[in-house]
Amino acid sequence: MGASSMIVLILAGLAFAGGAILVAKIITKTTTNPQKGEPYECGIPTHGKTWIQLNVGYYLFALVFLIFDVELVFLYPWAVVAKKVGWLAMGEIIIFFGILFIGFLYAHKKGALEWK
Repeated sequence: MGASSMIVLILAGLAFAGGAILVAKIITKTTTNPQKGEPYECGIPTHGKTWIQLNVGYYLFALVFLIFDVELVFLYPWAVVAKKVGWLAMGEIIIFFGILFIGFLYAHKKGALEWK
């Protein structure tokens, strides 16, 4: 499995993807109508302006959720090697959770977790 195998694999992937796109372009019938350009959400026709300003609190809440969700990605490799590393791993994860807890307290103090 040298470089030639990788080149063949990349070319095969590109050919497969390009072929699928080409077949879709040939087979599908495209039409344009005014309904395709209308905003659509949940099957309910929109009323009024569709470009509205949302509360920044939604974004802050989503970012805080994302931060605490991504920390689980770092928790899994730690759990795999924790027994092998020993008490050093336990100390590292306590420091890691301490930093996350300080971030949580900061977000709570700033009101990022409150719905207004």
